[in-house]
Amino acid sequence: MNVAVRIVEALAEVAGLRLAVERNRLSAVDLGAEAVQIRLIATRLPLPPLLDEAAAVVRPVLVDTEWADVPLRLIVTDVDAAAF
Repeated sequence: MNVAVRIVEALAEVAGLRLAVERNRLSAVDLGAEAVQIRLIATRLPLPPLLDEAAAVVRPVLVDTEWADVPLRLIVTDVDAAAF
């Protein structure tokens, strides 16, 4: 299974975050040589525990891949109004 698909599936389990989708769900995930970047929208606050949980579900997906040791960047592009 594609690593980006596995990341999307893992993040679906994190309540309070959703992918910042442009075209399709996979467009929110960039698997680069220098970093793995994932664009997210927060639907609740506070952000730090949500991002910790997201990192905790994504890191295991990256184990044994070429991205195992690259930085993980979780980019919150927006906060849903309902979070306030």
